[in-house]
Amino acid sequence: MTRLTLSPLAAGYLGLAYLFIFLPVLVLILFSFQGSAVPVPPFNGPSLRWYAAVLSDPRLLAALGHSLLVGVLSSLLATLLGFLAAYGLARHRPPGARWLQGLLLAPLTVSYLIIGMGLLVTFNAFGVPRSLLAVGLGHVVINLPLCFAILLAQMSEPQARIERAARDLGAAEWQVLLRVTVPLLWPALFAAFFLAFTLSWDEFIIAFLLTRFDVTLPVEIWSALRTGLNPATNAVGSLVFGVSAVLVLIVELVLLRRGEGR
Repeated sequence: MTRLTLSPLAAGYLGLAYLFIFLPVLVLILFSFQGSAVPVPPFNGPSLRWYAAVLSDPRLLAALGHSLLVGVLSSLLATLLGFLAAYGLARHRPPGARWLQGLLLAPLTVSYLIIGMGLLVTFNAFGVPRSLLAVGLGHVVINLPLCFAILLAQMSEPQARIERAARDLGAAEWQVLLRVTVPLLWPALFAAFFLAFTLSWDEFIIAFLLTRFDVTLPVEIWSALRTGLNPATNAVGSLVFGVSAVLVLIVELVLLRRGEGR
């Protein structure tokens, strides 16, 4: 393989682009360790007092638990439904499969604000109160197309031949799904779940529109920001960013390992 080299101009441009993207995050993390109560220069630290304050705040911990609950359950459901939809369209080719695929992917082109308003109107019409359940259903709506796209892209013809061979050997359809298809697709299932969880973990608009008393962590952070910036909100933001970054890194490592194994 030939190694790609960058010219000094290209390297400088790339460095400035990354600096532009990550500088706000770096400033946020830096001043989360501020020793004083005002997150502005000069930096007075490092100190862990604000992380200790965050981890001892019952409202933030409750919101954290809500985010974890909604993220895990909605991601599991979105991954399951995405897998079943991808399997049905890839393996059985029903009439109008291309139209069904486009319909499933359509929510990716719609803003979260429009989806949230539509869900709010729909839930009000059916008498569903604003709650964590409503937020979870909303997150399934936005994450299902992503899970479907990831899993559909991984359903290849060699896998289909292995599944046909299993049926020829007497395996029932559920055995083909659980013992052949799922093991072959586990990296894609893993990636779909964690990407869906990452989006649910960070999502604010739908969670804000569909909750009332029990709120998720992004909504709680927004409520705290209404009183002004402080190192505690910086600490919460740093923790949220850290969790998201770790999840994305795990997904990248899984997909990279899968690519190397082919």
